[in-house]
Amino acid sequence: MSSHSAFAEAADALAVSVLGALDGTGGAVQLARYADDAPDTLAALAAVRVLGADVFSPHLLAGHPFPAQDTAVVAKAFDVFPASDAPEEAAVALRDHATAALLARVSGDEALRGLAPVPADDAVPGDTADWSAWSVRMAQLAPLATLGLDGPVHEAARRGVLSLSRGVSRSILRRDFPTAVRLVRWLAWLRYDGAELPLDPDVAAEHVWLVGGAGPRAALDLAIARHFLELPPGTAPKEAARP
Repeated sequence: MSSHSAFAEAADALAVSVLGALDGTGGAVQLARYADDAPDTLAALAAVRVLGADVFSPHLLAGHPFPAQDTAVVAKAFDVFPASDAPEEAAVALRDHATAALLARVSGDEALRGLAPVPADDAVPGDTADWSAWSVRMAQLAPLATLGLDGPVHEAARRGVLSLSRGVSRSILRRDFPTAVRLVRWLAWLRYDGAELPLDPDVAAEHVWLVGGAGPRAALDLAIARHFLELPPGTAPKEAARP
C-alpha cells in the first residue's frame, strides 16, 4: 500500500472515530491511544493533520474532554508534518493556522499558535464577483466553520452569504455532494452566528444526506453542520480565537 493510500485510510478511520464521539454512537476520541495503537504511527499522525481543526469537534460541540496527552499528539503531528506556508497552498495554510489557534485555545498554551505561520492576507477568499470559484475556495476552508474560531475567513463568509447559498445550489445540481456538504456547513455556522440566509440549510442538509450519500469525512462535515442547526441562532460566543 502506498503512503498516500495509508494516510487516506487513516484519515477516514479517524473521521469515523470523531463522528462517533460527536453523534454519541461511539466513545470519546482519544488521540493519544489512537496514535499508540495505530499499526502505522506515521499514518495516524498524518490523519490528525488532515482532519486538522475537526479533531477538536467533540470537545467544542459535545463537551468531551481534550486531555494534555491529546494536545501533545496534535503538536507532534505538526512536528512530523510541518505547517504549510507555500503561496500556492493558501487553503492548507489557513487550515493549519486555524488548527494551531484551536490547539492554543484548548490547551491554554498560546505558544502553540507558533506551530503554523500566519497566512498572507491574500490567502483569504476575497471578491465574491466570481461566486462559483469563491465558493469552491470557501468549501476548502469548511473546517474553520466551527466553534471557537472567528477571523478573516469568517468575515468573508458573513459577506458572502448569497455566494455560499448559490454554491450549495450549484454543487447539488452538479451532484458534487462533498462540496455541497462543506458549504452547507458554512451556512449552518452562519445561521448560528445570526445571519439571515436566502437558502434553508436544514433542507439542504437533509437533501444532501438523502441523495448524496457520505464518506466518513463528508458525514463528519454534515454532523457538525447539524450541531449548529440545532443551536439557537445568534448565540455565537463573544470570545473566539482569531486564526
